[in-house]
Amino acid sequence: MLIGIDVGISTTKIVGIKDGEVISPIRITAVDPVTSLYGAFGKFLYDNGFGLLDVEQVILTGVGSAYIKQPVYGLPTTKCDEFIADGLGARYESGIDKAIVVSMGTGTSFVKCDGEEMTHIGGIGTGGGTLQGLARLLLNTSDIRYVSDIAKRGNLANINLLIGDISANPLPGLPMDATASLFGKAQTNAAQEDIALGLVCMVLQSIGSASILSGIGTGISDYILIGNLTLLPQCQDIFPAMAKLYGVKFHIPKNSEFCTAIGAALSHNQIKN
Repeated sequence: MLIGIDVGISTTKIVGIKDGEVISPIRITAVDPVTSLYGAFGKFLYDNGFGLLDVEQVILTGVGSAYIKQPVYGLPTTKCDEFIADGLGARYESGIDKAIVVSMGTGTSFVKCDGEEMTHIGGIGTGGGTLQGLARLLLNTSDIRYVSDIAKRGNLANINLLIGDISANPLPGLPMDATASLFGKAQTNAAQEDIALGLVCMVLQSIGSASILSGIGTGISDYILIGNLTLLPQCQDIFPAMAKLYGVKFHIPKNSEFCTAIGAALSHNQIKN
């Protein structure tokens, strides 16, 4: 079995790959990357009844992997470039060979996937960290699940300025309900539910727009979304609306939040070949 581990600063994701199948992906949060990694590994082995002898190779990726200086539990351990892992995992889970992979983590990165070729084409500093930080300032919480939950009761018309608010007629290519200005209508007495929805929408729309811009000139119209933010229920409304507006396709594959760990495990066979 191959073990892929995506080591963040406080959150680690781990998956097994055996006979081409993904085994029991799990996520562990701890105060530092080393604790998080070993906690995730131990839980993975215990929960699945595996032993160290069942593991052929451990492949690490993610920013926190730089803190791991020795073999994990004495097992053969290598590292994989995070952007390569993003592309490999997204391609494996989506079945799409040519796409822009949008990794929505603390910030957001864009990787062009064209068959076996994975190219990092840039990124933006907007992501889960943005949502969490602004929620602290405006909602007195850093719990993104709570923000997402109360956002379900929010009304964007109280927060965002829409085309219909500034024009009597649709503009070329822009329907009346398209966003003219994020938070352009927000008032000082806005309800927390409206603020929460506005924050989620701002982050997801900004990522969606940047994704589409990153694909200009590539001939690519498929965008694969991976990372923790794909779990936000608002993704199911915001990205399809943007896809319709811009004539592209957004895909959220199975195990989307674990794609980078999956790609790390898959990279071992690529290196061997």
